[in-house]
Amino acid sequence: MFGQLYEPVYLFMERGGEVLYAILGLVFILWLLVLERVGYFLFVHRSYVKAAVAEWEARSERRSWAAHQIRQDLLSTLSYELSSNMSTIKMLIGLAPLFGLLGTVYGMIEVFDVMAFLGSGSPKAMASGISKATIPTMAGMVGAITGVFAQSLLDRYIKREKIRIEDQLTFDH
Repeated sequence: MFGQLYEPVYLFMERGGEVLYAILGLVFILWLLVLERVGYFLFVHRSYVKAAVAEWEARSERRSWAAHQIRQDLLSTLSYELSSNMSTIKMLIGLAPLFGLLGTVYGMIEVFDVMAFLGSGSPKAMASGISKATIPTMAGMVGAITGVFAQSLLDRYIKREKIRIEDQLTFDH
């Protein structure tokens, strides 16, 4: 059963060329970081917010300039923790299509090598290079599109969570 699943993936990777392995690694790291963020939100973030709210609520006064600075420090720390790894995720999303473009150039070089060796009269001989030119482009774009979707969901959650945290750290009236 595993062989039936493995063979199409193996053929796809072979047809796409060496650059496809780099794209696979890049997308794997991208999704590892996305899952790290999801794990942080599910298992760690709530305890950080509870600790920050408890620290804020334990203050006897919350109106002075010092209290405002402490609140700002709590908000900044939580905001930093929320946004951790997001710039790396955005960078990897931007790199995925560029790696696909690299695969396109690599495959086209192979097409031109075949044309130089056999002439332009053998389309069958050029098909392998054309495949190596298009498959990495598609893989890079698919990786980037899935990453953009995940990144937009994470960004939306982070924005809502920042507002929710600010509402919890209220000033005395």
